[in-house]
Amino acid sequence: MRPNSIDDYVFICLLNGKWWTFWDLQKTIREKVGRLYGEPSISAAIRDIRKIPQRNKYNLPMTGEVIDKRRIEGGKGYEYKLAVDTDDLRRKLEK
Repeated sequence: MRPNSIDDYVFICLLNGKWWTFWDLQKTIREKVGRLYGEPSISAAIRDIRKIPQRNKYNLPMTGEVIDKRRIEGGKGYEYKLAVDTDDLRRKLEK
């Protein structure tokens, strides 16, 4: 998959199966792509990944939650990660 949108960049980060904050995503995307996206744009990308067109694009399940969310302990904000088997998903996307 050749990334060309913020949705793609966020999805590729989430594919590692780890928890991500908006700030972690923002920093990693900036380092890898050279573009700075604000928190509202990253939040919108996470919302978009939950929608049917992106579920189809990224081979995500059509039902159920595909992104987990949890509050950051002792801080403000949330962390996000894919709620699917990321190893299996990576294999499907490589085909």
